[in-house]
Amino acid sequence: MPYFYWGFDPTYILVLIGAVICLVASARVKSTFRRYSGQRSMSGMTGAQAAERILRSQGIYDVTVRHVTGSLTDNYNPSQKTLNLSDEVYGSASVAAVGVAAHECGHAIQHQQGYQPLSLRSAIVPVANIGSALAWPLILIGMFFTRGTGSLLIHIGIVCFSFAVLFQLVTLPVEFNASARALAILGQQGILSESELPLTRKVLKAAALTYVAGAAASILQLLRLILLFGGRRRND
Repeated sequence: MPYFYWGFDPTYILVLIGAVICLVASARVKSTFRRYSGQRSMSGMTGAQAAERILRSQGIYDVTVRHVTGSLTDNYNPSQKTLNLSDEVYGSASVAAVGVAAHECGHAIQHQQGYQPLSLRSAIVPVANIGSALAWPLILIGMFFTRGTGSLLIHIGIVCFSFAVLFQLVTLPVEFNASARALAILGQQGILSESELPLTRKVLKAAALTYVAGAAASILQLLRLILLFGGRRRND
């Protein structure tokens, strides 16, 4: 089977579909966040203040809330025990900012309680990183061989790529659970009112869809690789 040829490769449709899904999801989370970042919460608490309150309410005193640069670069770093909030979240008192900060607190709570999907994701990270780095080089090198070694390299590359896909799939329950925890605690602590929680839920739902889109795009790419190269050994 020729892997480089002039003409249209129908499997590119899978890549295009994945790219469109990711672009739509990214545009939606940005527009949703921008829409509700203009609505100040009734409590007047900033993202940083809300994060501090949530962490303390859960008995977490060894996690530091920090300000980081960038747009929606918020994250929880379990190895350093830092909850990093971006420019648009750290000092903002909007319902969107408070929701994002609470979501990251959800990850800190998961870590403290030993939430199994989070532990599994952390364990997969090294393998997924190595797989992502090696997958395409192995596949591209394998293309220059016609038999035996080439097929082996390509199939190893596909397996490596599948680890990255697995990481994306394991990430989904972790993110959904963190958002659920965030919404529950925001209501319990009175940080957001009953009328504000649905607005924050929209922001977190839009953010969660970016992870769904990323996983879908990775699955489509893996499917493309299998369609292109899965039967190469049989055809050699």
